[in-house]
Amino acid sequence: MSAAMPNAAMPAQTLEFRLLNEFQRDFPLISAPFAEIAQRVGSDEATVLATLQRLQQDGAISRIGAVFAPRAVGASTLAALAVPPERLDAVAAQVSAHPGVNHNYEREHRYNLWFVATAADEAALAALLADIGATTGLPPIALPLVEEFHIDLGFDLVHGGKVQHAARRCERRPTSDSDRRLVAVLQPGLPLVARPFAALAQQAGLEESALVGRLAAWLDDGCIKRFGVVVRHHELGYRANAMVVFDVPDEEVSAVGQRLAREAGVTLCYRRARCLPHWRHNLFCMVHGRSRAEVEPVIARLSAVAGHPCQALFSLRRFKQCGAKYFEAA
Repeated sequence: MSAAMPNAAMPAQTLEFRLLNEFQRDFPLISAPFAEIAQRVGSDEATVLATLQRLQQDGAISRIGAVFAPRAVGASTLAALAVPPERLDAVAAQVSAHPGVNHNYEREHRYNLWFVATAADEAALAALLADIGATTGLPPIALPLVEEFHIDLGFDLVHGGKVQHAARRCERRPTSDSDRRLVAVLQPGLPLVARPFAALAQQAGLEESALVGRLAAWLDDGCIKRFGVVVRHHELGYRANAMVVFDVPDEEVSAVGQRLAREAGVTLCYRRARCLPHWRHNLFCMVHGRSRAEVEPVIARLSAVAGHPCQALFSLRRFKQCGAKYFEAA
């Protein structure tokens, strides 16, 4: 870990920590956002940009940009493969090579390779999954989102847990060609330059003010869940990552999911479609901690709160983690 790399014990007033923790949402949507951030943290624009560039190079930051609401644009699903252990490295590389795959993890289960796939629409998503099946010779199970209880992806580095924030729900909407161009240029994240929105506007064929106005509108209506720094938990010391799954009767799952979403330690909580007969679980929670010993008592508590047994799939290796890619850039 480099000298600039933060960790769980970093004092909360250091510049690195403040940039990581305080700007995961409510990022300034103005022409010179990094100058505004510098003023807030008592620094200068050049130092803020250099620090963010270093944090991104070190892996603490995935990107700075938009986290779109599930199903608001394009199509996406969680999917999994049951890979023979001796083939896991090769199959993981084949899956990660797809641009539409943005997360790809080995987890403890017979279904041992879990990935998130995104595409422009359902047909393109189905084609992506079919291609993965054909390439690997292994049929993926697809578990699309049915209901969200807590999906925000903000992470409080002071308390090591989710950021409490009022949820705005947004259903899928039609996307114009202009919308698609804008989403495409947003996908990699903001360029770390003094006027990042001007740079993106040029790529998208928009005026800077129009781009900023559309981002503000998407934030207001919930299409974008948050705009800001997207951190990587593992590099920040939260190395134990468990996907906790429940098989809850359909008539109970919404109430149970809402209870679990309020629990400390739950960073994500959502209902997904079953894929019978291969996969019966329909309620998912994510729990992050510094160690397995820290996470296991949280899992036991969640099972008690849910009133149902659960299974924990701890991650073993991360093969890919980046922002979702819905549309191709022009």
